[in-house]
Amino acid sequence: MTHRMSRRARVLCVGLGAGVLVPFVAGAGPAVAATPQVSCTSAKAGLAAKLQRDITTALANRNGTIAVGLYDRTTRTTCTLRSGTAYDSASVVKVTVLATLLWDARKHNRYLTQRETELATAMITKSDNSATSTLWRQLGVTKVRGFLAAAGMTQTQPGANGYWGLTQITVRDEQKLLALITARNSVLSDNSRAYISKLMGRVISSQRWGTPAGAPSSVSVHVKNGWLSRSTHGWRVHSIGTFKGGGHDYMISVLTHGNSTMTYGVNTIQGVARAIHRDVVPTTG
Repeated sequence: MTHRMSRRARVLCVGLGAGVLVPFVAGAGPAVAATPQVSCTSAKAGLAAKLQRDITTALANRNGTIAVGLYDRTTRTTCTLRSGTAYDSASVVKVTVLATLLWDARKHNRYLTQRETELATAMITKSDNSATSTLWRQLGVTKVRGFLAAAGMTQTQPGANGYWGLTQITVRDEQKLLALITARNSVLSDNSRAYISKLMGRVISSQRWGTPAGAPSSVSVHVKNGWLSRSTHGWRVHSIGTFKGGGHDYMISVLTHGNSTMTYGVNTIQGVARAIHRDVVPTTG
């Protein structure tokens, strides 16, 4: 790695991490200058209103700019908040990098090499930045853009000059990616989807915070998080996850910036996640 790449790595390492649908929309209490508007729809009577209320309550008095996405296939439930707002991706983009690698390998009718498998495993399970930089350089932005186009992730813009952690992402596109990972489609093969889910299910314990918070024990958890501090907008803290069990199949994306500390952002995400899990998969515990 050149000196320039070493400097880049240092910059990025500051937190990249090693039926009829009835809509319900209402406003939340002010978090900062703008008032968040959580919008939910569901085929299950009463669920949209409950989710909107509980997510709004979880966000009350939380500083920063927070975007939320929820989709549950079982009840056809969707919730969105700032779905088109762009955020620096931090390490959340690593799922896109892996998806691109698998998509490209399939196009060339080949399996991943042993080295690629090692890099992919380190990138997702430990959020290894060096492994990510290696795969990002190998793929190149053109292939990343090719995957994004195939996936319909039109709001995602790859970071320039190798700065993958500054890729611009939105909740809408992250939810599209999670949907591709969790259901059959023409973009990712079944084997590729299973591989991504497997690695997201093996993330080390210290990085399993965020969207898994409050998930019932009956639900399998697959997660990838990202965190990054910059001079503007403070800490970016993000978490995307897929969850299956308890009769449900759902995905959650929460993106945030303007956090004073990483811990503050984590707590904001986990408050939202607990509300969602509690409402989508009610338990007696």
